[in-house]
Amino acid sequence: MTLTATPPRRPPRRPLLPSLPTPAVLRTEVLAGLVVALALIPEAISFSIIAGVDPRVGLFASFTMAVSISVLGGRPAMISAATGAVALVVAPVVREHGLDFLIATVILAGLVQVVLGVLRVPRLMRFVPRSVMVGFVNALAILIFWAQVPHLVGVPWLVYPMVAAALAIMVFLPRLTTAVPAPLVAIAVLTVLTVAAHLAVPNVGDEGALPDSLPVLGLPDVPLTLETLRIIAPYAFGMALVGLMESLMTAKLVDEVTDTGSSKTREAWGQGAANVITGFFGGMGGCAMIGQTMINVRSGARTRLSTFLAGTFLLILVVGLGDVVATIPMAALAAVMVMVAVGTFDWHSVRPATLRRMPCSETTVMVTTVVVVVVTHNLAIGVLVGVLVAALLFARRVAHLVEVDGVLSEDGTVKTYHVHGALFFASSNDLLGQFDYAGDPGTVVIDLSDSHVWDASTVAVLDAVGTKYAARGKDVTMVGLNRASAAMHERLAGHLTGAH
Repeated sequence: MTLTATPPRRPPRRPLLPSLPTPAVLRTEVLAGLVVALALIPEAISFSIIAGVDPRVGLFASFTMAVSISVLGGRPAMISAATGAVALVVAPVVREHGLDFLIATVILAGLVQVVLGVLRVPRLMRFVPRSVMVGFVNALAILIFWAQVPHLVGVPWLVYPMVAAALAIMVFLPRLTTAVPAPLVAIAVLTVLTVAAHLAVPNVGDEGALPDSLPVLGLPDVPLTLETLRIIAPYAFGMALVGLMESLMTAKLVDEVTDTGSSKTREAWGQGAANVITGFFGGMGGCAMIGQTMINVRSGARTRLSTFLAGTFLLILVVGLGDVVATIPMAALAAVMVMVAVGTFDWHSVRPATLRRMPCSETTVMVTTVVVVVVTHNLAIGVLVGVLVAALLFARRVAHLVEVDGVLSEDGTVKTYHVHGALFFASSNDLLGQFDYAGDPGTVVIDLSDSHVWDASTVAVLDAVGTKYAARGKDVTMVGLNRASAAMHERLAGHLTGAH
C-alpha cells in the first residue's frame, strides 16, 4: 500500500461583508447579539477597573472591537471586546505613564498583530496538541466561574434565590421553547422583578458610571520620539501576543463547537486592524472573549451579524438606555456566566473512564495547562507552558522507541546493524552505545532503512560511530537512508566539528 500526503484544505474565502440572512436566522442573530451586549457591560467595566482607566474606555473598546471584527475577522460569530488578559498587560502603562500612552500602546499592538497575520504566524496553531486545547477550555471555564464569585459573596441574601431562579429559567426554558434565548429571558424577568419589587440588590449601575456620549476619533497626545517607542514597545508586543493567542485559541474552539472552519490568518490581521481602530477611538484594546463568544454560539448565532449587533446594542444600551441598563441585577448576569462556565467545561475529559484510557502524558499536559492558566490568570502563558510540556513528553516518549538489532553473517566477517525509529537529538544520544566497537568484525553495515535522520545531532552521532570503528581499523558502511535523510547526512557529515 502506498500512502501519499495531501496538502491541508484551506477554508473557503469568505466575503468581507456578510450575506443577507433569512428571517429565522435574523431573529436568532439579533437576540443572541442582545444577550451578548448585556453580558459585555459589567465585564467591560470590570476590565476597565483592572486596567486603571475610566469605564468609558473599556465600554468604547468593546463597541469598536466587536463592530470592527464583525467585518474584518476570520471567525464568524466570535466576539471580540475589552478583556482581562489585555487589561493586565497594559495596566502598568496607565499607572506609570497615563491614558495617552495606553492608546499609543494599543495602536502599536494592533500594527504588530497585522504584521504577524501577514507573515502567517497563526499557522503555528497546528502545533497546539489536543490535550493543551482541552486544558485551555477547562481552565477558561474555571476562570469564568471564579470571576462570578465576587458577585455571590458578601451580598444580600436575596441574591441567592435570584441566581437560583435565573439558573432554573436557563435550564428548563429550552425544554419548552427555543424561540427566545433563555439567558435573555432570565435577565428580563429578574430585572422586572427587581424594579417592580424595589429589591435592594447589586446591579450594573453599582459597577461604574456608564457613558452618556459617543466615542470620538482622535490621536494620542504623546511625543513621536524613540523614547516613547522604548516605553510602549514591550507592552505593545506583550499585548499583541497575548491577544493573538487568546483569539486564535477561541477561534479554534468555536470551529470545533460549530463544525465549521475559519481563517486564522485573517483573524490575526483582523484583530490587529480592530485594535488600531479602537485605539484611534480612545479604547483600551482587546481580543476575542471566550465567555461572550460561547453565549453567542450557544444562543444559536453563526454569522457576523450577531457580532456586529452585539457591539451596536452595547453602544445603544450604555449611551441611550443607560438608566435602564443600570437597573439590571448582577445576579442575573452572574447566573448567565455560571451557565456558560458549566457548558464550556469539558466534563468528558475528567471522567474516571476517560482518565483510565488516556495516556499519563496527555493527562499531565492537560492538568499543567489548567493549573498554569488558573494560577497566572493568563491564557497565553498557560498555552505556551502546555505546548512546551507536551513537546518534552513527546520527545521523551519517542526517544525510547529506537531499537538497534545486530546480525552477524554466516562466515563471521560482516556485522549488520538494523536501526529502527526516529533519530533526533533525544533518541540519537543513546545510539552511540548500541555498537560493539571492539568485538565486531572488520566490516560493519549500518542499515537505516527503518529509521529517519531528523537533525544535525544524529549526523554527529553517526560520525562518531564511524570514527570509533575507524580508530580500530574497521570499515563502516551506512545503507538504506531515505532521500531526506541522505541529503542531510551528505550535507553535514564530516563538517560538524572543528577537527574536520
